[in-house]
Amino acid sequence: MKRLFVLVISIAAFVVACDDSTHYKISGRISNAEGQYVYLDKLKVTSSENVDSAKIGKSGEFEFDGIVQHPTFFLLKLSERNFITLLVDSAEQVEVSGDAANFSRDYLVTGSEGSKQVQELNQRLSRTKHQLDSISSLHVLFRTDPNYPALQKKWEQEYNQVVEEQIKYSQNFVTSHPFSMANVLALYQKFDNDNFVIQDIQSLKTAASALNSFYPESEHVKALYANTIKLMQDERNARIQKLIQEQGENSPDIVLPNPDGKEVALSSLRGKYVLVQFWSAQDRGSRIMNPVLVELYNKYHRKGFEIFQVSIDENRYEWIDAIDQDKLSWINVGDMEGSRTAVINYNVQQVPFNYLLDREGVIIAKDLKGPALDRLLGEKLK
Repeated sequence: MKRLFVLVISIAAFVVACDDSTHYKISGRISNAEGQYVYLDKLKVTSSENVDSAKIGKSGEFEFDGIVQHPTFFLLKLSERNFITLLVDSAEQVEVSGDAANFSRDYLVTGSEGSKQVQELNQRLSRTKHQLDSISSLHVLFRTDPNYPALQKKWEQEYNQVVEEQIKYSQNFVTSHPFSMANVLALYQKFDNDNFVIQDIQSLKTAASALNSFYPESEHVKALYANTIKLMQDERNARIQKLIQEQGENSPDIVLPNPDGKEVALSSLRGKYVLVQFWSAQDRGSRIMNPVLVELYNKYHRKGFEIFQVSIDENRYEWIDAIDQDKLSWINVGDMEGSRTAVINYNVQQVPFNYLLDREGVIIAKDLKGPALDRLLGEKLK
């Protein structure tokens, strides 16, 4: 019985020890705040949620504790305008001290590397904004000065230099702390409502990938990762949109082998309306679309319509078998390596997907389905 009792105690101690690994503690002293309440809010992606509150003691002391599974952003608040941001990891013993009068601007935090990084980022940007405001105010004060044009040029140079220094600092921070959740803050910091400090897509990609590998369950990391993917897609869309808007030939050429191994160039079809159709023999949607294309091809081919179908397959036998089964008599090409260059150049995100080119090779429409393609071809090939 004694041995069993000892075993139970040991198991209980082990469980407690395991629980301690996810427990955090936030304590400290805030002077000149006796009897006031301090609030702990969990900072979410688009809002905040109150977690706890504590009455500040006679000596300014307060204490919170709780459980987190990964680094989590908190707001430690005396009021809606007087608060600080903490980044607390599991098992951290965080201590905060400051004065109620200027708590948001001047405080000391120990026991939490993430919280110190957050403080560093916020204070650095705050100094930068103060410098920029000071320079901007000079334009108003000296606008009627006879030397204003010369002074204006000097101040603009100083302003741009301050901005560049902040951008360089923030980018270096992200590079130097690839696995710190503080990068989430660094990447979302703004000079004003419209301008992010870091606008370099490569910095976003690097940070989002690193954090997603470490903290895939974090709400903030999920949002950062999704936003980065969207920005990358927008960047590709902007690139193809630029191609579409350019004068003259705006469709990148595609030169790929057909089933007989002979290379066929998209540019060789100038003078015809060409549907550049991306597809896969293994894709159900592509196979459903093929009979529709067969019907339209038979209807408009003699009037100057051609289909240049690009396969993203990697299995040659399945590709050729699908061409035979679906009775595809137009031009079919593919390198059996995913035709990646063509896919990237045409910003193809999914299959089936297509672009319609006019007789000069200019893209005039994209992602046309059966009825829409029929109507447009009917208009162009009367």
